Amino acid sequence: MAEKKKDENNTNEEDKKKTFKELTIKDNFMFTAVMSDKENCRRLLGMVLGFPVKVVSVDYEYNIMYNPDYKGIRLDVLAVDDDGSQYNIEIQTVNQKIEKRSRYYHSQLDMKLLGSGKKYRILPNAYVIFICEYDPVGRKKYKYTFEHTCREVPGYTLEDGSHTIFLSTRGENDDEVPEELVRFLKYVAADLDESLEDFEDDYVRKLQESIVNIKKDREMESGYMLFEEMLDDERTAGREEGIEEGRAMGRKEAVSEYILDLLSDLGSVSDDLKAKIKSEDNELTLKAMFRLAARSESIEMFLNGLRNMNN
Repeated sequence: MAEKKKDENNTNEEDKKKTFKELTIKDNFMFTAVMSDKENCRRLLGMVLGFPVKVVSVDYEYNIMYNPDYKGIRLDVLAVDDDGSQYNIEIQTVNQKIEKRSRYYHSQLDMKLLGSGKKYRILPNAYVIFICEYDPVGRKKYKYTFEHTCREVPGYTLEDGSHTIFLSTRGENDDEVPEELVRFLKYVAADLDESLEDFEDDYVRKLQESIVNIKKDREMESGYMLFEEMLDDERTAGREEGIEEGRAMGRKEAVSEYILDLLSDLGSVSDDLKAKIKSEDNELTLKAMFRLAARSESIEMFLNGLRNMNN
């Protein structure tokens, strides 16, 4: 009973939405709003990469959008520096495998440029950066940098210009990374009350000031409310789609069982045939199999009919 009560409390806590005033930098909407300031974005990139970056633009329209083809809301930061290098930055608070997503983001950066008429030979450097509130690699590092290397030639790097960086707020190797990066990641990990404290860092103070100003902006608050509505619509659509898929799956499983029941009256059904029928996910094919099983007088007759169906 106690466990059930605990689970209910956790569910209620998860379902509770944050108000605009409760947001911190770890919340995607606020992070995107803060990093839409070129100076905030430039300083973050310089700190993460270890070299100065001159940000020319932050593509705000690209950062918050609902794309029907993508079936999801993109909420990240896309910046470009003075030599054309591309930077895609995202806050990741939910513990998920992000390796494939980083690959997808790299492909999107390239397609965006190639679509504008650039040749692949002059594609600029591309950096995909995830700031994670968990350890995506599990080695207790604040920073993980990935580049293409040659397995047969240790130390040889494929100079294709693509770089992927995972930052973790759960790092423990303080002596291996810059102090300012550690302070920033501790600030990201902070809850609302902790985020108001003095982290003794100029950059963090600048971010705190930005958040105060953003929370005073009525248009930004309206934007957050709209964003939450879009999320609700997406969740509702996802649930409805899942329910329908579940119903369809239930229908398919039922038809598969009917087919196997009919065949079992004709004789012994091999494991291979059972697996073939159960793995079929096309409803029209299953219905054809059902009609064939109902007409068949033996397993062999069903198999022959099945072979004819596939020819």
